[in-house]
Amino acid sequence: MNDRTHKNTILIIDDVKITLEVLSQFFREKGFNVLVAENGEEGVQVTEQAHPDLILLDIMMPDGISGFEVCQRLKSVETTRDIPIIFMTALTETVDKLKGFELGAADYITKPFQYQELLARVNAHLRIRKLQQELTQQNQLLKDEISRSQKLEAAHQKTHHLLTKHTLKLQNNTGELEKRQRELDAFADTIAYDLKDSSSTMLSLSTRLEKSCSPLMSRLDAEYMGTLQQLKKAGQQMTNIVDGLLLLAGVFREEDIKLELLEMSDIVTFVIKERLAHKIEQYQAKIKLAEIWPMAPGVRPWLEEIWMNYISNGLKYGGKPPRLELGATPLPHDMIRFWVRDNGQGLTKIKPDELFAPSSLHPLRAKEDGLGLPMVQQLVEKMGGQAGLEKTKGKGSLFYFTLPTYK
Repeated sequence: MNDRTHKNTILIIDDVKITLEVLSQFFREKGFNVLVAENGEEGVQVTEQAHPDLILLDIMMPDGISGFEVCQRLKSVETTRDIPIIFMTALTETVDKLKGFELGAADYITKPFQYQELLARVNAHLRIRKLQQELTQQNQLLKDEISRSQKLEAAHQKTHHLLTKHTLKLQNNTGELEKRQRELDAFADTIAYDLKDSSSTMLSLSTRLEKSCSPLMSRLDAEYMGTLQQLKKAGQQMTNIVDGLLLLAGVFREEDIKLELLEMSDIVTFVIKERLAHKIEQYQAKIKLAEIWPMAPGVRPWLEEIWMNYISNGLKYGGKPPRLELGATPLPHDMIRFWVRDNGQGLTKIKPDELFAPSSLHPLRAKEDGLGLPMVQQLVEKMGGQAGLEKTKGKGSLFYFTLPTYK
């Protein structure tokens, strides 16, 4: 069992010097490291210090302890218990062999030796010991793996228990949050509609007062008339803001979008005459409408919001006074483009994507003239189209949105 990377160490314990010399020379020639001890006590000491791989032990040693006692002492110590011991003896009585095996001996070899038989037995027991060591290591690895698996399983079960517990808690919290959200939505709707009723009443009363006072304008104080007009304007602005808030809440709550075929000319006319009349008068704007408007599938409040945003932008950023043109153009692939063109200088320093993209600097919020272009983009996309801007320096801007044609 010669091994170039590791030489096995054999300890020979015998009180006969010639036997030690002959065996030492033989095993060294076979590639082993050899240690020797001339009596039992010395053999025990060398074993405890060097831990040889195998021991050849003479039984009959008159001076000191016998081979049986050496074997018994070595097998009683944890660190030397697994070292295989082969007894060397001239005795052939069965009782002596049985005693050696009972004490833990691995084998017997009788004197005079057959050296090839002795070498074969030594190599065999060294192989057995190596296999036992490998088996012990594998068993330890298996125990470690089982222990690790048990710990992982315990951790998995604990994690599963915690996840189940937190999931149930989250479900309960979610249910409670949904309930609170429904209550909050109902409360917000009630407040919004109450505000809208109040603003509508204020707008209606201010309009009636303005009409009733028209014949007497020459005798009315100019400041009073200005206050009345501001009141009317404020009422219209409040109405637009509340409508925007209701629309915004509806968009975020809406899951299934139900489109209906709509007359776009009616929507455009309503926005111009009802929702933006005061701003058009304020800016002294002129608006040119297309003679023919196609019908398109959509959601009417959303389309009102889109037109309100586009027309308001044209009033703000168009020429002085603003001149707006509104129209519709068929596109390939069964789409329609609706647009508003103004007579301003053109938004050449602003990227269209930035105008329609929400950001922390321009969050979605209701204003008197609409919810802003980011919300326009969301509304159009929900209806199956796209919103955008075409700009030409010195020739105004064209804001557009597309919708599928009705089939």
